[in-house]
Amino acid sequence: MKLIGSTTSPYVRRIRILLDEEPYEFINLDIYGEGRDELRRNNPALKIPMLEDEGQELYDSRIIARYVSAKQNRDPLTWDQQNQLTLIDAANDSAVTLLLAKRSGIDVDADVMFFNLQRERIMTTLRTLAAQVEEGQFEAWNYPAICLYCLVDWLDFRDLVDFTGVESLLAFRDSRKDKPWVAQTDPRQA
Repeated sequence: MKLIGSTTSPYVRRIRILLDEEPYEFINLDIYGEGRDELRRNNPALKIPMLEDEGQELYDSRIIARYVSAKQNRDPLTWDQQNQLTLIDAANDSAVTLLLAKRSGIDVDADVMFFNLQRERIMTTLRTLAAQVEEGQFEAWNYPAICLYCLVDWLDFRDLVDFTGVESLLAFRDSRKDKPWVAQTDPRQA
């Protein structure tokens, strides 16, 4: 099994944590630099992570998670858990958009509809996820909890949001720092 990605990607990190003790080779790419050509060769969607296993190529973290979970004989996700992943991915996608725009020299704090919509999506989603955390919906350490952990930690790592009003997300993150493979996949170590 070979996982292609980046140590700083929250999407890759969630798969690395999910893989846990599975034997796999990790290929760490700088997808905006010298690793771009390898990414082009391996994934036509130009996304990370990508997984290769026994001739099977998988191009998206949700698909990879389904594949790995099936190999590990885990129960499939419920519809509510699928909705949680949709929320987590929506916030993550908008945050990545803001980060890439900022790194491209664009003023993402400008009062422009596109950036306003991204910020609105992130905060609306985070408020919903914080309420779910407070209701105990993320108590189990399962794939949705792993994804939420990776999102919150990455947002904090990249300093992309103000967590005022959603502090329960930081408390959720802080209470899970000692879970398996969390410290080993910390993007601050990259």
